[in-house]
Amino acid sequence: MKEIIIMSIFALFTAIGCNAQSSEENSIEQTIIGFSKAGDRNDSDELADYLDDNYRIVMNRMFGSSEVSIMPKDVYLEKIKSKEYGGDNRKVSIEAIMLNGNTASAKVSFIGTKMTFVSILTLIKGEDHHWRIVSDVPVLKP
Repeated sequence: MKEIIIMSIFALFTAIGCNAQSSEENSIEQTIIGFSKAGDRNDSDELADYLDDNYRIVMNRMFGSSEVSIMPKDVYLEKIKSKEYGGDNRKVSIEAIMLNGNTASAKVSFIGTKMTFVSILTLIKGEDHHWRIVSDVPVLKP
């Protein structure tokens, strides 16, 4: 009888832990999808809500460059607003999410008609319990 109670308590805590992880992963997925769709619509105001104030795109040897370039949030949002970036209808494929407390990383493919990127996104969970993207390290796929 004692073993049954212990096993029941263990099963309950395991189920609660799995549900919490699923809920967090779902919130992260919704953040990533919202980020993509706002960019596709060139909605820089909505897009800003998905990005942490410290957001950066780290581009390693992209577009023929031999260097690493870093683009801060304000420059990125201006490029979205001016329609230099964005304005596509991308399919989002989230390949993996790794949670680490209030931080997470995700490997995501953004498959568009103009370009396809595979990005490693780093997300942080704020005091308001919302996940925001703090960094994007994209690789352009041919």
